[in-house]
This record gives sequence, C-alpha cells and structure tokens, in this order.
Amino acid sequence: MEHEVFVPVPADVLRETLTDPARVARCVPGLQQDAEAGADPLSGRLRIRAGGNTITYRGALRLVARDGVVAVEGKGTEVRGKGSVTFSLAIALTPVADGTTLTFTGDAERTGRLAELSEEARESAAQRLIEKFAAGLAAVAELAADEVDEAVEDEADSDSDGVDDGVEEPHRASVHDTPLPPPSLDPFVDGDFEDAPVEYPAEPPAAEAAHARRTMIGRSAEEVDHAPPRGRYAPVPAPESASAGATLRWIAPAAALALASAVVVGRALRRRR
Repeated sequence: MEHEVFVPVPADVLRETLTDPARVARCVPGLQQDAEAGADPLSGRLRIRAGGNTITYRGALRLVARDGVVAVEGKGTEVRGKGSVTFSLAIALTPVADGTTLTFTGDAERTGRLAELSEEARESAAQRLIEKFAAGLAAVAELAADEVDEAVEDEADSDSDGVDDGVEEPHRASVHDTPLPPPSLDPFVDGDFEDAPVEYPAEPPAAEAAHARRTMIGRSAEEVDHAPPRGRYAPVPAPESASAGATLRWIAPAAALALASAVVVGRALRRRR
C-alpha cells in the first residue's frame, strides 16, 4: 500500500514532530492513551472504522528514524474478539514548494474482523486514517513552531533584565526630565521669579477685623448672655406707639377745655344782648 499527502509545513519542522512520541500520539486519530504513570505515550487503545464497522485494538506503536525516513511499527489485538493486526509503515518527507509531500508505504498482517473485509474496504480505511494523521501532524507541527517563535521573542524582549551583556542600550529620556513650558497665565512668564517683588495685602484695622470676625463666626456666648444684639443680629424695632399715646393724653383735656371755654363765652354774649 502506498499513499501521498501534501502538508503546507516545512520538512524539517515535520521531522522534529515525527521523532517525538508525545507529539505523534496527539496526531493519531482514535488513539486513547494508557492512563498509567510513566506509560509509553504510543500505547493504549486504537479505534478504527472499516467497511461500516468499528474495531478497537489494544497495543502499541514504535517510531524508528533511519536514513531520512521515519518508520512506524505497530501491533495490536482486538478488544472484543480474537483477531490481531501487525503492520509497518515508512514515512518519507520530500520538500516541495510551500510545504512537504509525505509518502506512506506499508504492509500489514491481519486476522479476525479486519481480515474478513474486502481489500477495497481495508485500503479505504487505511487511506482515511493516513490523511487524518497527516492533518493532525501538520497542526501539531505548526503549533510547536509557533511556541518556539514565541519563546525566541520573549527571550529577545527580556534582554533588558539588568544584566550587563556588553551592549550599551540607548538612553531613554524620562517624562520627568522633560522641561515643561510655563503656563500662559503665569505673571512671571516674561521675568525672573526670584527678582519679582512680593506684595502682601495691608492689615485691616482692629475694629474692622473684629467686626468681620463677628460677621463671619457670630457672637460669643458672653455677648449673647450680657449684651443686647447689635449689628446684623439686632432685631427690627417695633413702631413707636408709646409716644402717640402720650400725645393723645394731653391733647384730649386741652380740647375739652377749649370746648368748655367756647360754651361759656357764648352764654355771656347772649346775656349781654
């Protein structure tokens, strides 16, 4: 059996991935790795579909790189049945424009359910498995390449760690070292600050200061208890009704006296007549 697949990944990147069992295990479709600690990453259960049937094998894969070719050898037995399969697969990498051509060449010995299928069904299942493996290989290889690039960039960015590596870095001015222009409303923008005269406000008289303090903070407790309110705190005086009453008290007798005098004078005049 021989099958070719094009992968848009450089050959050297694919080769590094194919020689790493942990990465290859991530590329094999249908592989369920053993959960035991320290187990081979390429050991476990492999489920495949062939001729409308699903067959699960328990076994392991082994990678061998020789003369630029990566060889994959595997052996497994059916989980539900007595059949088994043993195969060997050689993977050749050929660099081409914009990627790599993977050439798969292999042979297999089988018994059980897989042997009962037609040759066409077995080849179709093998090709489908290889194409999925190649797609997974490309994805894992590109991810590994991106991780390497990020590591290189991080190492380059971390060069300013305070360690003297013999390369003098350019001085970067701080924002605190940059002179600031004076504000447009600064009265000393055209002159020298040190030579500018300093003017202080005149001190107000003591009486005005005391009045201002009373106006702002109010009167003290002693003034409230012993002195009548003055200034802004003085109440509005009531109308002077007392003086009007006193005036009425002397106007009324005088009017009565004048009226009595007029009566007496009138009687006297009538008698003379």
